[in-house]
Amino acid sequence: MDKFFRLKENKTDVRTEIIAGITTFMTMAYIIFVNPDILSTTGMDKGAVMTATIVAAGLTTILMGLMTNYPFALASGMGLNAFFAFVVAAQYGWQAALGAVFISGVVFTILALTRAIDYIDAAMPTTLKRAVAAGIGLFIAYIGLQNGGIIIADEATQLTLGNLREPGPMLTLIGILIIAVLMARKVRGAILIGILLTTVVSFFMGIQELPTGIGDIFGLPASLAPIALKLDLKAAFSIPLFVIFSFLFVDIFDTAGTLLGTGARAGFLDEQGRLPRVNRAMLADAIGTMGGSLLGTSTVTTYVESTAGVSEGGRTGLTSIVTGLLFFLALFIAPLAGLIPPQATAPALVIVGVLMVGGVMKINFDDFTEALPAFLTIIFMPLAYSIADGIAFGFVAYPVVKLVAGRGKEVHWLVYLLAVVALIHFFWA
Repeated sequence: MDKFFRLKENKTDVRTEIIAGITTFMTMAYIIFVNPDILSTTGMDKGAVMTATIVAAGLTTILMGLMTNYPFALASGMGLNAFFAFVVAAQYGWQAALGAVFISGVVFTILALTRAIDYIDAAMPTTLKRAVAAGIGLFIAYIGLQNGGIIIADEATQLTLGNLREPGPMLTLIGILIIAVLMARKVRGAILIGILLTTVVSFFMGIQELPTGIGDIFGLPASLAPIALKLDLKAAFSIPLFVIFSFLFVDIFDTAGTLLGTGARAGFLDEQGRLPRVNRAMLADAIGTMGGSLLGTSTVTTYVESTAGVSEGGRTGLTSIVTGLLFFLALFIAPLAGLIPPQATAPALVIVGVLMVGGVMKINFDDFTEALPAFLTIIFMPLAYSIADGIAFGFVAYPVVKLVAGRGKEVHWLVYLLAVVALIHFFWA
């Protein structure tokens, strides 16, 4: 095992990788329940979607670990599932939407196999890569605060502070405190221990109820038959091309941002700020998207919650394999996994956000041509609720500000092309 995963070379061990894999699973297990809720609005069988979501996540995460030896986990992407359900499927039907997802995965696979992804990675300025890591940190912390009820919607100000006296927000604050104390005291497995302890506290606060019978813990998974292999490619080709391109664009840029941000946190990036074997990681993601559509779920993408496992010391594909196996285990203990309330995983996202924001210290804010694109990348991720939009703003701003400063030659030609693509994304998506 050490030889295959190069554990010693990556300064890790089996125990650390297992803890990291469990931690990653705990922070992203919510997708098991959220994705079926969203996709079932299209008329898809909810139980079947839950099974498809779990199987796609498990298979693709294990594939990622074996292909890349990186601790990245994958599942049906948030945001992409909403686009699938409320935009594409609402207009063209869920079978055609699955077909569109499959086509986008095929194109993604071609880009990865031809190493076009390498050119994209090489063209991305180091400043934007660092900004992506920081932006993702703010983004996931924001998600954590929302999931915990600490930040809520408000008609007058868009967002406001929630009622901290309510059980949900109070539990989230308790969870943040627990993990913060453990982190400050450098306790191994701090995030995972914090999630579990916060869940225990939720029982005493009446937020979660203890299981009353074996049926609340174990159960057979629902059949995939109602949705598996039901994609309609013929109908998908009648969908406007840019709809399919939107699936591809968001998947590539969400994945690129997550890989770079998580890779930076783990120390995987080389001196040029590039992620070694990035095309393999992209290929695993692309295969996951195609496989997920065949099973009956929306676009599968690399999860930013992978940073939770990385923060626990996960450095190899063994972390991914542990996470993937836990997804398969969840097929039979989905009710038990549901005992973990969002207020217990929300603190983990906030703490990981704290760890990732540190990337801003390496950005040269004294150079305005570097500072502005970095700032826009960072700020638009949480405000637009989209990693892809944050990256797109950075790609537009970077060449523009360099050009007006008379330093256009510093920009790779592909960045100019991506700026045009980003503008199309904004104005014609």
